Amino acid sequence: MSYAYLFKYIVIGDTGVGKSCLLLQFTDKTFQPVHDLTIGVEFGSRMVSVASKQVKLQIWDTAGQESFRSITRSYYRGAAAALLVYDVTRRETFDNLSTWLQDCRAHANPNMVITLVGNKADISHRRAVSTEEGEMFARENGLLFVEASAKTADHVEDAFIATAREVVKNIDAGLDVKDESNGVKLGYVAGGGASDTVGLNAPPRVEQSGCC
Repeated sequence: MSYAYLFKYIVIGDTGVGKSCLLLQFTDKTFQPVHDLTIGVEFGSRMVSVASKQVKLQIWDTAGQESFRSITRSYYRGAAAALLVYDVTRRETFDNLSTWLQDCRAHANPNMVITLVGNKADISHRRAVSTEEGEMFARENGLLFVEASAKTADHVEDAFIATAREVVKNIDAGLDVKDESNGVKLGYVAGGGASDTVGLNAPPRVEQSGCC
């Protein structure tokens, strides 16, 4: 299928916050309640319509464990956007956001769009982080913000598509799409034009399994 742009996304955050579940819900519209932890990276893609343009999202879901942090850092480079995910039922995953954000901004291009995602918002009786706290952190750090549930699919589309919409705004404002370090690639036209390769400056694929 033809598309105007290809955007490289990364999904980051502590282990167990549901990063892989968000990706699976967005790409396959399914939820797996039982799964292994991601080892290295997972990959998924999906076509979306943004501002009357077809955009292909190429999404790299990274492992949250400290032992894989060096692998995760290599995926920041050449990414147009990041979803920074925490679990609204686990306070420590929110408290660790500053470390993730510092890491992201140290290794990513300065034009990266970052969306803060509070996952597992459906588990209201176990909530440990308020919506207002998430909104405040996002506002203070210049991030987009959404609370979502990979289980119920609530606002999962919003998280990915609102992020893409912001990248398109950056392109319209003059972002250099010929510079692949910005995580944007000109699209593919059926029967001709650019080819769709697996990676925008992506490091070698690491084998993995499971979620989060």
